[in-house]
Amino acid sequence: MESITAGALAGVRVVDVTQVMAGPFCTMLLADLGADVVKIEPPAGDMTRRMPGGVGTDTPAFNAVNRGKRSVVLDLKTGAGRDAALRLVDSADVFAENSRPGVMADLGLDYPTLAARNRGLVYASISGYGQTGPDRGKGGLDLIAQGVSGIMSVTGEADGPPVKSGVPLTDLGAALFAVTAVLAALVHRNRTGAGQHVETSLVEAGVALSVWEATEYFAGGLPGPLGSAHRMVAPYQAVQCADGYVTIGASTDRLFERLCDALSHPEWARMPEFADNPSRVRNRAALAGRIESVMRTQGKRHWLDAFESRDIPCGPINSYAEVFADPQIVAREMVVDVTHPTLGDLRAIGSPMKLSATPATVRRRAPRLGEHTEDVLREAGLSAAAIADLVSAAAHRAARPTQSPARR
Repeated sequence: MESITAGALAGVRVVDVTQVMAGPFCTMLLADLGADVVKIEPPAGDMTRRMPGGVGTDTPAFNAVNRGKRSVVLDLKTGAGRDAALRLVDSADVFAENSRPGVMADLGLDYPTLAARNRGLVYASISGYGQTGPDRGKGGLDLIAQGVSGIMSVTGEADGPPVKSGVPLTDLGAALFAVTAVLAALVHRNRTGAGQHVETSLVEAGVALSVWEATEYFAGGLPGPLGSAHRMVAPYQAVQCADGYVTIGASTDRLFERLCDALSHPEWARMPEFADNPSRVRNRAALAGRIESVMRTQGKRHWLDAFESRDIPCGPINSYAEVFADPQIVAREMVVDVTHPTLGDLRAIGSPMKLSATPATVRRRAPRLGEHTEDVLREAGLSAAAIADLVSAAAHRAARPTQSPARR
C-alpha cells in the first residue's frame, strides 16, 4: 500500500489529537485523500485500542478509523510533551481535536495559542454540542446526540419505543461536515494565507441531517416514526414478501403506474386516493397494506425480478455478510485487504470518494501505538536525547493506572 499514487492532499500535514469515532473518522478521510496525518496518542493510546478483539494495543476498532496515519505517543499533560506537540503544529496545515470545549485551552493547545505560532493553521474542532451555547460544556456521545437532535423521535415503528439509528449517524455526520469545513478552509488559506478555526458538533450534525423532518415541522406538522417509510413520498419503504422483505421506491407517478402493473393491479393508479404523490402520502398505510397483501404471495426473488424488469427502484435488505460479498460492492472497491503485524490479514471498508486523477485510497494500515514517534519527532528537529526522554516519560505514564481521558 505504500506505492500508491499521491492523493489530492499530498503535502498537507495534519496533527490529530482526536479519539474514538468522529474525529478519527474525519482525519482518516483526509489521510485517504493523501494527507500526512500524525496522530498524537496519550501513553495508553486512543480509547478504541482497548475495545474488544484486540492483540495488545491493536484492535479492529482502532484500525477501522485510523488507517493511513502515523502514531506518536506524547503525554500532553507534561511540559515536554506539550512542547513537542507545538513543534509539530509549527509545520502543520491542519490541527484536529474532539475534546470538550476548554480542554485544549487547559493544555495550551487552543486555537488562539496555535494560530499565534502558525498563521496559516486550519484548526478543526468536533464536540458534542459546539463551542458556544448553554450546553457547550456537556459531554457528547452519538446516542445522546441522536436523542437531542430529534433523530430518535422519528426512528423505529410508530407504536414502538425510541430507537437510535443502527449506525452512529451523528458521529459520522459530524466527521463529514468537519472534512468539508477543513477543505473549504484550506482553499481560503490558499487564497489569503490565513487559517481559521472550523468547528461542528454531533448535535448539529443530527439536526442538519434531519432535512425532511425539519421541513415537515416548519410546515406545521410534528414528524414521528414511520418505520422504513418516507415522509414525503409513497410508496417508498420495506415490504414483506413470502420469505422476507424487500425495499421499493416508486416515488413518482410513472413509477407507481409501473408498480401497479407489476402487482397486476393497474386500477390502483387511477383511484383518487392514490392518484398523485400527496394523495399516496396521506393514504400511505392503506396503500402499503394493499401492496403487501399481493407481495406476500411470492418470494423476494420473484418480486425483485418483476420490479427490475420494469426499472422500478428496489433492492434486498442485505446482511453485512451479503453486503461485502455483493459483486457491485466489490467492483467499487468498497472492500480492501490490509495486513497488520499483530492482527494479521484484515478486511476493511474502502473509500467511497472516487477521484479520477488523485484517487482516495488506503495508503497504509493503521499504526501500532507510538510506531512513528521517533521518526516524526526527528523530522520536527528534536534531538535524539530529547526524543529518548519523551519516549521514556510516556512509557512510565502508560505503566500507571489508566485515567479517563477528556471526552468530547
